[in-house]
Amino acid sequence: MKKSLLIAEDEEVTLALLRNVFGRSDLVVHEARTGEEALQHIDQHPVDVILTDLKMPGKDGITVLAHARKVRPGAEVILMTGHATVESAVRAMKLGAFHYITKPFDIDEVSQLVDRALELTSVRRENVSLRSLARGRGGLENFIGVSDATKEVLSLVRKVADTDSTVLITGESGTGKELIARALHYLSPRSERMLVPINCSAIPAELLESELFGHVKGAFTGAHAARAGKFEAAHHGTIFLDEIAEMSAPLQAKLLRVLQEKSVTPVGGNRAIQVDARVITATNRDLDEEISEGRFRSDLYFRLNVIPIRIPPLRDRRDDIPLLVEHFVGKYNREKKRALEGVRPESLEILRRYTWPGNVRELENLIERIVVLKGSGWLEASDIPEKIRRSERFLENAIPVLGDTGLDIKSATEDFENALIRQALHLSGGNKNRAATLLGLKRTTFVEMLKRKSLDAGDAPGPLS
Repeated sequence: MKKSLLIAEDEEVTLALLRNVFGRSDLVVHEARTGEEALQHIDQHPVDVILTDLKMPGKDGITVLAHARKVRPGAEVILMTGHATVESAVRAMKLGAFHYITKPFDIDEVSQLVDRALELTSVRRENVSLRSLARGRGGLENFIGVSDATKEVLSLVRKVADTDSTVLITGESGTGKELIARALHYLSPRSERMLVPINCSAIPAELLESELFGHVKGAFTGAHAARAGKFEAAHHGTIFLDEIAEMSAPLQAKLLRVLQEKSVTPVGGNRAIQVDARVITATNRDLDEEISEGRFRSDLYFRLNVIPIRIPPLRDRRDDIPLLVEHFVGKYNREKKRALEGVRPESLEILRRYTWPGNVRELENLIERIVVLKGSGWLEASDIPEKIRRSERFLENAIPVLGDTGLDIKSATEDFENALIRQALHLSGGNKNRAATLLGLKRTTFVEMLKRKSLDAGDAPGPLS
């Protein structure tokens, strides 16, 4: 499907120049010589991008912009003027203009601006159905739980969703940070515009800058055309930067400037583009520790940490587990066309007592696997993986019994502590970061404890009978 461009311009020389520049096979170009003609075209025809002069006979470009925002909210509007004032520029940006350029302009600059605007509208069109689906998954009803910890998180989300304040979501992997980010967006006044998620750890550092801020044609090898970045795609919407602690130091500095100036400069470009995007970030790392180790900028942290939301691990909200299990059984019964009747009480208790190092994601994956493989009947204790049942027996057997002869409480406490450390190492596969998290310790404290006790990552409990 071809993209469409409406050029509203009363000067014939300028109109002929723009007609020549945009006369290409992938683009349908329409023309209007007055503001009234532009308004009529917007009312009667779909349009992706509107390139309009500010001063025209009759209705002006600001009127065209305001009308387009109401009638064609998915279209982008670029204003041109030979009579630029600060007031008109500010007004245009507040009304949602994509950009504001002055005459005489560089034709390559105009071409790149239109290409970026066309790309954004194309992304929006492709994501209409996805946005509808995401909205269905974006409410707080998808963050399930009845524990006090969960209620506290949900209460905080409701309080801040309708603001533009920057939010930093912290919590272990699998706790539901993206669910909270989606809820913040879809409960906000920006819900009709795009939520643009990007995983900072999934994109190579040398490509992440272009992905975030876009690039101009010829900026680097392979940049055959201008490309809008994620911040531009999130204009008037929300950008969600997941795994923010994985961002390189140079890029952290550039992100800080974007937050301060509310504008981005594409790679290879020299002109800043104003963006109005709410910023939500998330990380599973301890940013205080990252700052102390010199891996994260403290000034960026203070910019991001305006509203902190910490999502507790599943082991700290065990009261949520029965409800989550019920939800996931129902979900995968429907999706996988299975008929699991329910969960035995003893099975639920085993699941409730497990530490869940992978949090809600691990629980969901387990329930999906059981529903698919079992298909019907009840979820029995024997359906639960041996690793989880072994952990349950470990806890039962780890508590010493006080006999008539008594015991040395210091020695028993030391043995119990060592046993917990070994179990944490076992559950984390020897990963010290994860093991420390399971025990509620900082990694540095945990490593020192291992040295003091002469334990290492290979120390883990074997199969328990």
